[in-house]
Amino acid sequence: MGVELSGGADSGNVALAVKAARLPEAHSFGLLVGGSTGRQQRERRRVLVEYCGFRDTVTPAMQHPPFCAGGVRDLCKPHDPAGAFYREAFDVVREQAAARRCEVMFTGSGGDEINAHHSRTQAELPTPDRVPWLGDKAVRVLAEVNEHLAPIPVLPVPTLMAFGMHNPGFLRAGIWPVSPLAHPRIVRFMEQLPHEHKRGKALFRERIRRAGLPERVAAPAEPENFLAVLERGLRSYGLPVLDDMLKESILVDLGYVDGKALVEARRDADAAPVVPDLLCDVLALEVALRSLM
Repeated sequence: MGVELSGGADSGNVALAVKAARLPEAHSFGLLVGGSTGRQQRERRRVLVEYCGFRDTVTPAMQHPPFCAGGVRDLCKPHDPAGAFYREAFDVVREQAAARRCEVMFTGSGGDEINAHHSRTQAELPTPDRVPWLGDKAVRVLAEVNEHLAPIPVLPVPTLMAFGMHNPGFLRAGIWPVSPLAHPRIVRFMEQLPHEHKRGKALFRERIRRAGLPERVAAPAEPENFLAVLERGLRSYGLPVLDDMLKESILVDLGYVDGKALVEARRDADAAPVVPDLLCDVLALEVALRSLM
């Protein structure tokens, strides 16, 4: 058995449940972000691993950013263009789990969604910023993106989308992913829970406190995120892919991306403090299409 353990409230609660199940042996796996945030994350994971008695394996995410050398996109292997930005790093985690003969992996997927505030009143979503390098064909398609949608399922749609990005990689490695926080009964329970118990994941954090773990684990001041990993991947490996697109691009040829606007986006990316993450989407799609040729 394996546990995806980031050190956050979601995976921490799943880890406590796995400990309570008294499995004969359980491994934990995690991606470590860099910088001061990563140091705090490492300490939270250490406390949880020791408390739960896991055999732990960590992977520095900065060593496997998006589009990195040797990854699925760099090698142009056929893959899902809608896969996770951090596919390269998670591929390493899955390989480590398979090498330790894990057949089941417990994940914290769904924790964010069940702790969200589900308004029963009508709410208008903000109008997204215009993407200047989208071609006319993409603009026409986006106008119909919400047409003929399937009925709303029991599970939150973002959770199902996360499953679609994250779980196929486990299955290819021979590992069955299990997400306890997405169980329909838990979803329904959390929908009925007063919002004050969900705000800031209050119930999840209280459970960690009652297990006797320190406050820095229950409610960290600086939760982990992968933005620095994404930025490094785009700066070091993504922009060279973009340079290739400026010379020859499937998406530009098909009319989904405006080539002239893409040239301007490339020029702006050099001067910008942060590379727009939307560029990651178009780069991922271009690389995936090339892998099929």
